[in-house]
Amino acid sequence: MMENMNETMQFHLENLEKASTREVLTDVYTSLKEKGYNPINQIVGYIMSGDPTYITSHNGARNKIRKLERDEILEELVTCYLKQ
Repeated sequence: MMENMNETMQFHLENLEKASTREVLTDVYTSLKEKGYNPINQIVGYIMSGDPTYITSHNGARNKIRKLERDEILEELVTCYLKQ
């Protein structure tokens, strides 16, 4: 038990970094590949439809990609494509 109940405890939230769009896409790609899917087709299906069932739940991939807005994903893809 707490020795001194008169002191106020402080709770500090660490600066939790949000995973970058690139990191999420890479993780999702890897998870889809591990499960034997064509990752490009599945990700395109998700972006076009918004249906999360295009993404496997393996390694939490579906939950990860749902944290992103689809326009963020498109922005990242177009940016990467045009930089190359």
